[in-house]
Amino acid sequence: MRVAIVTESFLPSVNGVTTSVCRVVEQLRARGDDVVVVAPRSRAARLGGYGGADVHRVASLPVRQFDVGLPTPEIERVLEDFRPDVVHVASPFVLGARGLAAARALDLPTVAVFQTDMAAYVRQHTPGAAGTAAAATTWRWIRRIHSWADLTLAPSSAALADLRAHAVPRTALWGRGVDAALFNPAWRQDALSRALRRELAPEGERLLGYVGRLAPEKEVERLAALADLPETRLVVVGDGPSRDAVGAALSEAVAASPCRPNRPPAFLGSRHGDDLARAYACLDVFVHTGTAETFGQTIQEAGASGLPVVAPRAGGPVDLVTDGLNGYLFEPDDPDDLRRQVSRVLESPSHAGELGRRGHERVRHRSWSHVVEGLVGHYEDAIASRAHRRSRVQAPAA
Repeated sequence: MRVAIVTESFLPSVNGVTTSVCRVVEQLRARGDDVVVVAPRSRAARLGGYGGADVHRVASLPVRQFDVGLPTPEIERVLEDFRPDVVHVASPFVLGARGLAAARALDLPTVAVFQTDMAAYVRQHTPGAAGTAAAATTWRWIRRIHSWADLTLAPSSAALADLRAHAVPRTALWGRGVDAALFNPAWRQDALSRALRRELAPEGERLLGYVGRLAPEKEVERLAALADLPETRLVVVGDGPSRDAVGAALSEAVAASPCRPNRPPAFLGSRHGDDLARAYACLDVFVHTGTAETFGQTIQEAGASGLPVVAPRAGGPVDLVTDGLNGYLFEPDDPDDLRRQVSRVLESPSHAGELGRRGHERVRHRSWSHVVEGLVGHYEDAIASRAHRRSRVQAPAA
């Protein structure tokens, strides 16, 4: 199969969209498929391909540390030259919208992957009635561009429900895989992991950690509610435009504790590969804070690492966390509930260990190879749908 992937984000930017695109490229190439990627140009990006796929970079503008690809005619030229069997458009909004339009003009089958809840982000960044109006306008744009696709895939039941509630046609569910070979409980016995743990918790503190991008929509400041839990320490892994604001909020919350303050929060910066796996291995509880997530890939990575998870009862995490099974869900509108649910995990080390064990069992078989095989099935559905539409158009003329 020949697959063209048009993505709003790609390396060197690291986020959920980039990660899923990279894993899809790797697995498609392992199957023997031909792949080309169209992505925003970045001054930090190296020239060349990725995983055996050619990567075509198009003109972009930097926006909040993101390279936003511009909808230029380069996309049409790439698709015309490559002549794919299907066009996969990752999180379409600007560059992806042009990709869908170009594929439509060339009569190519398309699969759009809804992965970023832009309407929720707009609402969070725009207060009051203006935010509600802006979110509604954003949803109209999302509905329009996804209507050009033969099939739109959502990563969670909540995201799928949102798409259908806003009348986005031809939708289906497609989840995400996890690298259980990289993220697993065995890292706790690694010498470097144990050294990092001793550095972060020299007096045996229990480490409450967040992993992910530091941006306003991730709501990492919610961790301030945990700042004075006795004998704990906050650990943040990641970077982004909110690094200074999050650092100030959490540090102030710890320092303002009425009793003996805990150690200041630890910021480990961006970590990848083995270093990221070691960071997960050091934690006692993984805390996910964002309420606008369409999935929550770090929740799966934490589960694969054997960690109990506390996450909001909103969006993608609802599919990934079951109360009392692998963690707990907190009510985002209750300012005390995050602390309450984390405390439930900390009450009993044996209970926390059992939550982590069940979390590992729950996700360890969700390999990317299996997930991409499902994606290929969706590609085939889109190809068949396009062929059916084409035949219906041609039949009257015949």
